[in-house]
Amino acid sequence: MLKKAVMVVTGNALGFLLSLIRNLVVARLISPENYGIASSFAVSMSIVEMLSYLGLNQLMVVDKDGDDPHFQAAMQGFQVLRGCFSSLMLYLIARPYAAYLHIEQVTWAFQILAFVPLVNGLQHYDPHRLRRHLNFTPMILSNALPPLVAVLVLWPLALIYHDYKIMLASIFVQAGAMVLVSHVTAERRYRLALDAALMKRATQFGWPILLNGMLMFGVFNGERLIVGRELGMDRFAYFSMAFTLTLTPTLVLASSCQSLFLPQLTRLKDKAAEFQRMADVTLESSLGIGLALVLGTSLIGGPLVHLLTGPKYISILSFLVPMAVMQAVRVAKTGSALVALAVGKSGNAMIGNSVRVASLPISWWVAVRTGDILAIIWVATVAEVLGYVLAMVLAARRAGVSLAALNLPTALATLTCGLALADALWTPPQPGLGAHLHWGLLAVAVAGLASFATMTGLRHYLLVWWRARRGA
Repeated sequence: MLKKAVMVVTGNALGFLLSLIRNLVVARLISPENYGIASSFAVSMSIVEMLSYLGLNQLMVVDKDGDDPHFQAAMQGFQVLRGCFSSLMLYLIARPYAAYLHIEQVTWAFQILAFVPLVNGLQHYDPHRLRRHLNFTPMILSNALPPLVAVLVLWPLALIYHDYKIMLASIFVQAGAMVLVSHVTAERRYRLALDAALMKRATQFGWPILLNGMLMFGVFNGERLIVGRELGMDRFAYFSMAFTLTLTPTLVLASSCQSLFLPQLTRLKDKAAEFQRMADVTLESSLGIGLALVLGTSLIGGPLVHLLTGPKYISILSFLVPMAVMQAVRVAKTGSALVALAVGKSGNAMIGNSVRVASLPISWWVAVRTGDILAIIWVATVAEVLGYVLAMVLAARRAGVSLAALNLPTALATLTCGLALADALWTPPQPGLGAHLHWGLLAVAVAGLASFATMTGLRHYLLVWWRARRGA
């Protein structure tokens, strides 16, 4: 099983890494103001995604009829309808969205982007269906090859364009490649069906995910939109770059955890003891992802960010570690959502994320009154901590699992985050490795390693895999 985990993590990591490379290359090719406009394209796509995402790909994994050809055809037909709806919505919001960000001159670009959801709606669902059988190869190829193509086309695009249009064209190329790869790697023939009963069933499953998608839009983009409107495209570019650099590693591993642990949790949901053990592994894995982000950012974040982004974005070092702590708490919540989803409770993530979204008016007020990006991050971090506690309590009640194994790892992870924040405020990250290393980071590293050492469920899971590998 761990061999599959390594394969999933590697595939997801490659896909997200290539997307990050695209962003970094584009950021180096164009000015921060143009990169801010390019970043707003992703936000606009997220708006329509949140308005129509029903988790049909997850339903293919957890539903008892997920292997049925007609069920798959119905989900693919529903996906096409969703793509048409999303395209229409994106076209309609293009002008007011551009006006909100004070970039009315690029309204045409948002209108052209409206065709991307239409293309995405034609994806084949076989890569998702095959995850039921722990066959992750089609999904990995679908995740990795399209962003690779999107990176490779940057060079010819840079010969033609010298501004945000590079990103616009790359987005279209990636969408087309995603559809093509999903069809090439499929085992079944592509069929579409419109089944009102199955669409109703999918909607009943997906409406909490839809609401959570709206909340996740606020989580991922709420503060970004506030910064873009109130502080301008330059600072929007800096905030977006720091957000992307800290978000990408968590997305890689969180997506891998979902692909690996959700099928296993679903199979064990009627076996209380085994489900509890796998729940411990899932929750500890999510906590460990966040902890690894904080450790990595604190220890090598300054030199690495300077290497990747160059001197144009050096100002983000002043709020890089607080941003990483905020992202760490956010990703730690994903384990509770997976545990609840495995027993059919798809609304857990929605409730956990509602606290962060409720804090957005406060963040807006802080942005208007202070213009301080760091203050906005503090507000978001407090909201994430409250949401994490709420999500964990709800998961324990709804899935009938104990959180006792998480007490000590969570306490030590909290200590690690506190030490990392104190150290970053006292000695902000520096570009040079020699100037960056100091004794304060030793305390951060020791606390983080102690937290990892107390994750007994995850350690046992890895030990079983290692023994099985040696025995083989």
